[in-house]
Amino acid sequence: MKENVIISLADSNYFELLNELVNSIKRFKESENTAICIMDAGLTNDQKSILSSKVDEIKPADWDIEVPDFKIKGREWLKSQVSRAFLPKYFPNYKKYMWIDADAWVNSWGAIELYFKGCENHKLSISTSADRAYRNVIRADWFLGGFARIKSQNYKHAKSSGFSEKIARQVALKPHLNIGVFALEENAPHWKVWQKNLKIALKAGKIWGSEQIAMNITIYSDNLPVEILPAYCNWILVDGIKFDEKRNTLVEPYLPNHQIGIVHFAGKNNDAIRNNKDYISRVETVDGKIIDMKLRFRN
Repeated sequence: MKENVIISLADSNYFELLNELVNSIKRFKESENTAICIMDAGLTNDQKSILSSKVDEIKPADWDIEVPDFKIKGREWLKSQVSRAFLPKYFPNYKKYMWIDADAWVNSWGAIELYFKGCENHKLSISTSADRAYRNVIRADWFLGGFARIKSQNYKHAKSSGFSEKIARQVALKPHLNIGVFALEENAPHWKVWQKNLKIALKAGKIWGSEQIAMNITIYSDNLPVEILPAYCNWILVDGIKFDEKRNTLVEPYLPNHQIGIVHFAGKNNDAIRNNKDYISRVETVDGKIIDMKLRFRN
C-alpha cells in the first residue's frame, strides 16, 4: 500500500478545478507512489466516473461535527471546512496526509516533497498568507496624532469564533497559516487538538474559515509543532506571479525567482480565474516582457 496520500474535496460546481488538480498531480512520475483520494460533497455520477479512473478512492464527505441547518443553508461544499480535520478517519492506514484545495494545481513536485518532508516528527507542514511579494502584511485604521488600530485577521476570526481575549491576542500578530494546503502524519497530535478548536469555532462562528482559525490557534496558542514552508509552496497572489520563458514555468516575482510549487486561486481576487478556465491574465516575464497567459492548469 502507498504510504502517502493527497486528498481534496469538491462539489459539482468545482469539478473542473478538481479535475485539473488531479491531472496536474498525475503528470508527475513521482505521483505513482502517492495515493490520490477525493471527498465527495455533491459531485454528479458522471463526474465521479471520470475521477474514478484517475484516483485511488472517492468517499462522501460528512458533517463530522454537528452544524445547524441555518448555518449550512444547503451549501454542502462547506463540509470541506470540517472534514479536512478528520482525514485519517476517511482514508485510514496512510502514514502522511496532504490536503490541497480543489482550486489549486501542482506546478512543481518539489513542493509536494517539501510538504511531506515537513510533516515528519509530528509537525504540521504549512505555508503562510504572508510573503515579501504579498504587499501589505498588516492592515490598520489610522487616527489623528499618528495612532493606529491594527486589524488582524487572526484576532478578528478568533473573537468572532468564540475564543477568549487571551487566545485572540496570542494569535493576533502571528503570520496567518493558510490551511488550503497542508500535511500531517497519521499519528500527529494536531488532529485531536484541531478538532477540539474546530468544535468551538463552529459553535460560535461561521462555518467558512472555521477550520483555518482553529488550526492557527492549535499552533499559536496550543503550541503544537509546525514547519512553515516558503510561500512559493502555496502561492496565492496570482496577479503577482511571473513567468520564466527559458524554464517554461511560473516563478516568484523576486530573485531568485524560485519556481512556484502550487498555484492556488484562493480569495475573491481570483474569482474570475476560478470561474473561467480560459481567463487571460497579463503576466510579466523575468525579462520584463508582458505576455497573455491562461493560468488554469492544462495538460
